[in-house]
Amino acid sequence: MGRIADLVTRRWVAGLLALAALLGAGALIGVVGQAEKPDGTLTALPLDSDSRAAAELRQRLPEDEGSAAVVLFARDGSLTAADDAAIQRNAAALPGATGMPAQKSEDGTAAVVVVPVASGDATRTADTVADIRAAAKADLPDGLTAQVTGPAAIQADLAGVFDGANTRLLLATASVVALLLVITYRSPVLWLVPLTVVGVADQLAAVLATRTLDVFGVAWDESTVGILSVLVFGAGTDYALLLISRYRDELRTTEDRRAAMAHALRRTTEAVLSSASTVVLGLLTLLLSAFPATRGLGLACAVGVVVAAAFALVVLPAALVVFGRWVFWPRVPHVGEAGLADARSPWRRVGDAVARRPVVVVTVVLLALGAAAGGITQVRAGLSTADQFLDTPESITASQRYGESFSAGSVDPVVVMAAGDEAAGKSLVEKVTAVDGVESARVVASGGGVVEVDAVLTGTPGSDEVRDNVVALRDALAGSRDTHVGGTEAEAVDTADASNRDRALILPLILGLVVLALGALLRSVVAPVVLVATVVGTYLASLGASWVLFTQVLGFERLDEGVPLLAFVFLVALGVDYNIFLVTRAAEESRGHGPREGMLRALAATGGVITSAGILLAAVFAVLGVLPLVVLAQLGVIICVGVLLDTLVVRTLLVPAIGVLLGDRFWWPRRVGTPAEADA
Repeated sequence: MGRIADLVTRRWVAGLLALAALLGAGALIGVVGQAEKPDGTLTALPLDSDSRAAAELRQRLPEDEGSAAVVLFARDGSLTAADDAAIQRNAAALPGATGMPAQKSEDGTAAVVVVPVASGDATRTADTVADIRAAAKADLPDGLTAQVTGPAAIQADLAGVFDGANTRLLLATASVVALLLVITYRSPVLWLVPLTVVGVADQLAAVLATRTLDVFGVAWDESTVGILSVLVFGAGTDYALLLISRYRDELRTTEDRRAAMAHALRRTTEAVLSSASTVVLGLLTLLLSAFPATRGLGLACAVGVVVAAAFALVVLPAALVVFGRWVFWPRVPHVGEAGLADARSPWRRVGDAVARRPVVVVTVVLLALGAAAGGITQVRAGLSTADQFLDTPESITASQRYGESFSAGSVDPVVVMAAGDEAAGKSLVEKVTAVDGVESARVVASGGGVVEVDAVLTGTPGSDEVRDNVVALRDALAGSRDTHVGGTEAEAVDTADASNRDRALILPLILGLVVLALGALLRSVVAPVVLVATVVGTYLASLGASWVLFTQVLGFERLDEGVPLLAFVFLVALGVDYNIFLVTRAAEESRGHGPREGMLRALAATGGVITSAGILLAAVFAVLGVLPLVVLAQLGVIICVGVLLDTLVVRTLLVPAIGVLLGDRFWWPRRVGTPAEADA
């Protein structure tokens, strides 16, 4: 690594390398571009689930309707004769209308028209629904409203959430990073260098990640690139902050800036590579998920972290040494100034206070984390369709109004798919209607060797009653060959089951891999276990505290099923980052000062940069809230709270206190602070 560091920082090589890397990445981004997103019809459905099997059978219908839009005409009072005429006129003009007359409700206040929507991607569905909405609302009498709901409209509104989302996320993320870099460095110039490097890395990561997913045939959805961008900006800027902090420190003892950067790079590389490797391992465990979209997110983000680390360790050092010390203006470091580890900084004073009463600090912090984690006993998961949006779209308000005049379940019925012809469908209808909790059922399509039966269940959509009825229906049809139950409510049941399976499999695996990775890095047994335990405590505390925030402030009643797993992966992987930054510096300082003083000097040296990195990462993930989708808002809040807890409490107080208490035992079986270690 020393030779590479020397090469990267040479006078002419540095400039050429930085220029070639940035121009080459720009050319690749422009010429190759991101891969096209695959058809997302089955992306969100768990593998080997009954609802996925139903969706696959449905695709065999010769004229696959794909979905349906339900046009609801309504008035506060009874519909008038003028209303009836306008409804029939607009119903006939709806794109894809079958000529069936509008069905009027028993209370006389509403009428509906069901319009089949051809299968296709989210963009095509959104365009079709937009045309239906325009035709339905044309020239209506005063007081008569037209709204569109149903599965197709909900899919269209979900697609609308991501319309321009990546651009909004990128602008918001870059703005937050720029602001925090200016505050951190208090320099009008320096912040531009890491922001440019990380910005190019982000765009290159999107290209390489989507192309990698395409090559391996891994599915991904609309949120993948957005979350990837947030992670690359967060992790890449963290690595940049660590490198620049060490570079500034080396400039206080070394006159030649290239020699200073070479030394800083050698000292930083181990921490960054170890951190990136840990994050990548954690993300790759998502390839074991039952959800194709989650697998795609894990692989894409792993590629992104590799790109971020490469740019931080190769392109950024080369770009920085092109400039002189003046790039730090007005806080230009000069030879002879005290280094971070030697200065009497606020972080050293915090460390000294911790060292005076480590038992008290450990006890208080653990009690505080335990109190915050208490909220997890109340956590409920499983969002209904109506609860997925921060801003309620038309499809949801129409569905709620539909339930006032019609059977609520008929707007989005359960879909029963079976092998057979129309005659088999009639027999299937008899079996379905005989099940308790089924209000009605009918054959809606057949052909291609399969038949579709739509069943309306009793109960409010999204309720436990409806989902219990789905389970009962499946149990009743369990003996029927090639028969599967799908639709929104069935998919919710399968999502809950698959999410429980994912958590049971992936969470322990992540912990084991992180412990092994830390053990290899630190050559220790005790330290990895302690560090991972603190990160798990942070996760539990952040989940509990966030649940209180969700229910008491933001008005959420449930978590999305996938949020706990994704939050755990990101928090454990990223939370370990800061511990790696601290303890690798502690091991270095302990060689000449002993384990106790080494830990305190490491806190003094890294306290500022890790705190800046943590605040920046927390702010970057909070940016996910710019999209009006509850799952991303919840994920952003939990990670934001967790990163702040880890940065300001666990890494600042708990880990140093444990390190001081354990002394040499913290590093067992490795020994630090001995002559042999110093020579190693």
